[in-house]
Amino acid sequence: MRLTRWIPTFLAFPLAGLLTIEIVGAFDGSASGAAAGLLAGAVIGAGQWLALVVAMGALAGGAVGAAQATQLARGAAAWTLASAAAWALGWLVTAEVIVDLDRGYVVFGSSGALTATLLTGLVLQRLLAPSPRVAVA
Repeated sequence: MRLTRWIPTFLAFPLAGLLTIEIVGAFDGSASGAAAGLLAGAVIGAGQWLALVVAMGALAGGAVGAAQATQLARGAAAWTLASAAAWALGWLVTAEVIVDLDRGYVVFGSSGALTATLLTGLVLQRLLAPSPRVAVA
């Protein structure tokens, strides 16, 4: 597991603190503590949720890309990485479009599919393009 996938969670902590101070104010009792905890927890939870959705896409895309890469004459590593990135971005786009993501969809929606298809299509087009020939003098 890469640490970078948790960057949204890391960024959510200071954002949660700032929003809590601005909206709820200083913690000075049980009511303000409960409100601050609710707001901070929601912001941090959203950061963790975002990290997990993107990570799920990267893992699935990487696995699919690695399997597909066995059929490429060149660029297997590039294809695997591109697939992982495209699927991660596909889930991120889907997470922004689908409101009820908590239902546990197993594939991303059409917005994510369009994103992943365009990205992987561009990479595949580049990988399958003939190599430029170098003129020898």
